[in-house]
Amino acid sequence: MAKVCKSQEEIENEAIKHALKALKKRHLLEEAAHAPAFQALSRPFAFQGSEWKEKAENLQLELQQCYKAQSRLSEQLVIEVAESRVSKALVQEKETAIADLQKELTEVREESSQLRLDLEQNIKELEVIVSENSELKSQLEQMTSKAKNAEAENKMLIDRWMLEKMKDAERLNEANALYEDMIQRLRASGLEQLARQQVDGIVRRSEDGAQVFLESNIPSMCKYRLNAHEGGCAAILFEYNSSKLVTGGQDRSVKVWDTNTGSLSSNLHGCLGSVLDLTITHDNRSVIAASSSNNLYVWDLNSGRVRHTLTGHTDKVCAVDVSKVSSRHVVSAAYDRTIKIWDLVKGYCTNTIIFHSNCNALSFSMDGLTIFSGHVDGNLRLWDIQTGKLLSEVAGHSLAVTSISLSRNGNVVLTSGRDNLHNLFDVRSLEVCGTLRAAGNRVASNWSRSCISPDDNHVAAGSADGSVYIWSISKGDIVSTLKEHASSVLSCRWSGVGKPLASADKNGIVCLWT
Repeated sequence: MAKVCKSQEEIENEAIKHALKALKKRHLLEEAAHAPAFQALSRPFAFQGSEWKEKAENLQLELQQCYKAQSRLSEQLVIEVAESRVSKALVQEKETAIADLQKELTEVREESSQLRLDLEQNIKELEVIVSENSELKSQLEQMTSKAKNAEAENKMLIDRWMLEKMKDAERLNEANALYEDMIQRLRASGLEQLARQQVDGIVRRSEDGAQVFLESNIPSMCKYRLNAHEGGCAAILFEYNSSKLVTGGQDRSVKVWDTNTGSLSSNLHGCLGSVLDLTITHDNRSVIAASSSNNLYVWDLNSGRVRHTLTGHTDKVCAVDVSKVSSRHVVSAAYDRTIKIWDLVKGYCTNTIIFHSNCNALSFSMDGLTIFSGHVDGNLRLWDIQTGKLLSEVAGHSLAVTSISLSRNGNVVLTSGRDNLHNLFDVRSLEVCGTLRAAGNRVASNWSRSCISPDDNHVAAGSADGSVYIWSISKGDIVSTLKEHASSVLSCRWSGVGKPLASADKNGIVCLWT
């Protein structure tokens, strides 16, 4: 019994010993586990603080790097998002463009099919037209042959007609010669009396009777202000022994005015260019206009119709005059450097004078055998109309001559120039016998026309300032200055019956002065 109890105690003691061993072993394990902590706790606190600070700085540095990396990633993300949006928009645009192109392709295919149908239709029509063309060509060949035959026949008829006209002209010339011979006999026998005036041995007479010589008054007031032409009026003249005024302007018309009432009497149409100069036959039957259309136009004043269109100049015709002896001969000057003499009865040019300087103005002499011409080079020249030879030449102005006017007695010729001078030449010697000038007088254009009064006592000329200056020829002084125009005065003409004086300006206004 006692042995059994002892054994129990031994068992208990062994268990206690085993437990102690287990606790000691656990203690040793825990001691080994807490050794680093004990070592750390055994270090000084200052050393531990610096180590923690270093670790904290390293962590802070790592944190900053992480922030920077995050920022870069964010920027890259934004860029990629924007690029993605742009790419998406481009994709949408391309998809829209593809849809439009597909739609256009469909329309083009439909149009192509329609055009194919139209082409087939046109080919069929073309075949029909080609067949018709061949038929028309054959008809044209037949008509051409007929036209050639008709042209040959027409030429033959024209030749015959011209021959008959020449015969008629010869018969007419013979009749005129017989008529003139009869008139000479009647005059010699005293059965017909014509008014004559003897001036320096020259007898002047018109074809319908004696011209009227009246003393010219010095105008002082504007009686009528006529809106004559649109665009300007550069050509005016009076009928012989009449107060009717003929004007021509840039509106391509020629008008006849009654200066007693200021009313329009007739309007002559048919000119295809601006009217640059006018002249009238001494029987007051025909008016001739020089035009910028390179032609001259001859109107019958009674019917108002164009009798002739004189062609031959190759540039604008700027001057024209009719013979003072016969209404048959006309002279013209153009900017093609030619002066042409025309026969109004035959209706064509009989002589052409070619010169190196353009002619701005010209006038027949009293005998009708010579002409005066004023040129751009400033010279005054005298020509023989029969031979076309230059008879005399004088330096009249330092600049271009713009106007030539012959006195009524035929002894003096007035020239105006762009040098603002108005020279009076003795016809017999072509020497200057007087020079007229004024401080305010300025010649407005290359075709500004001045004039001499019917009694040969005064000269009237327009100026660029709108004034009309009147000089006394005997004294050489200004006797009157007329102011009514608002623009440059281009032309002045005195009525052959003494009054009125007419002036025209660049606005197409014509003033009648009394």
